[in-house]
Amino acid sequence: MLERFFELQQRNTDVRTEIIAGVTTFLTAAYIIFVNPAILSQTGMDKGALTTVTCLVAGIATLLMALWANAPLMMAPGMGLNAFFTYSLVIGQKVPWQTALGVVFISGALFLVLTWFGLREKLAKAIPNTLRLAASVGIGLFIAFIGLQNLGLIVKNDAVLVQLGDFTKPALFGLAGLLLMLVLEIRRIKGSILIAILVTALAGMIAGLTPFPDGLVTLPPSPGPIAFKLDIAGAFKLALWANILSFMFVDLFDSLGTLLAVCREAGLTDEKGEVHNLSRMLQADAVATVGGALLGTSTTTTYIESASGVSEGGRTGLTSVVTAVLFLLAALFTPVIGAVPAYATAPALILVGIFMMRGIGQLDFYDFEEAAPAFLTFILMPLTYSIATGLAFGFISYVLLKILTGKLAQCDPLLIGAAVFSLVSFCL
Repeated sequence: MLERFFELQQRNTDVRTEIIAGVTTFLTAAYIIFVNPAILSQTGMDKGALTTVTCLVAGIATLLMALWANAPLMMAPGMGLNAFFTYSLVIGQKVPWQTALGVVFISGALFLVLTWFGLREKLAKAIPNTLRLAASVGIGLFIAFIGLQNLGLIVKNDAVLVQLGDFTKPALFGLAGLLLMLVLEIRRIKGSILIAILVTALAGMIAGLTPFPDGLVTLPPSPGPIAFKLDIAGAFKLALWANILSFMFVDLFDSLGTLLAVCREAGLTDEKGEVHNLSRMLQADAVATVGGALLGTSTTTTYIESASGVSEGGRTGLTSVVTAVLFLLAALFTPVIGAVPAYATAPALILVGIFMMRGIGQLDFYDFEEAAPAFLTFILMPLTYSIATGLAFGFISYVLLKILTGKLAQCDPLLIGAAVFSLVSFCL
């Protein structure tokens, strides 16, 4: 049955290999179980419920990818998008978390419509590669900045806005965790982020900085405090449409780029580089975002950590089935997850920020037509505490420079529309 459904022999794999690959993907990406609740709970959402929902969404969404698209891909609430949700939308713009979930739901619904009509790929092609790279770099800077704040190393200063904080015990433990994380990553140890989080948290408990968990295994907290509490009607305000489009754009680049990269490594492309079942993968991604918003979490996306399972030989949806089951089982260990302190998870934000900065080397800073919009995009994200603002400045400046240099024909109509919409949103 497994052979027929997942086409194991056809893809040159077997059950044992797929199981090992699924476990590897889980260990590599399981840090999201700790980090996502730590970020989203700052909006006032219940942390216990968030832990359960994170496990449920990761498990169900990954299972959907496995059974619908037969792909070795894992999905979960996206890093960067959860930071956008918390720090830019809820804390920065004072939007209630219920309304923010409505924003995520609408962006996912639009995403699904775009996918069904084949417009998703066209929209991706409309955005210049420089702005795509700049968006990833900017989100990386933003996430790393938040991680440094959570460690207490970056603090407020009324004269110069920010300054170096004190080296408290939690900050020192967090820095030690970051160092361990980096060493494990350099040595290519599977699950480096998860291992470092657990070791740092345990060291802090032994040192008396945080209490030990009350138990090991228990029934997961109810998702009731956040599930189906989204405010869709409130999210339809004109002032929030820039945020809806920002969620959609960021998820578009993140998921599409991940799908292409991982599927190429897994040998799931033809001689032209086209991905088999790409439409189904995109549909699963969009449905997962809508479902995640209903359950109570920020945008769900395909994880680049899926590549770790592919590197172990994962080639089919059976890999994702194993990963999904492990995420669902993880919901039983919420006492341990809830006891992990912020100084243990903050290093993960910094490391993910480093990962997302890789694209900066591909930006040509000698070409001002491309460099200036890219620079404004990635520098304004952390400085304004808003991913949407960075993207908006990128769109507007790119189109304006093309107009002023007589090269407007190089801009896709969809990009021009995004720039106009961004400009209007600033005027509201």
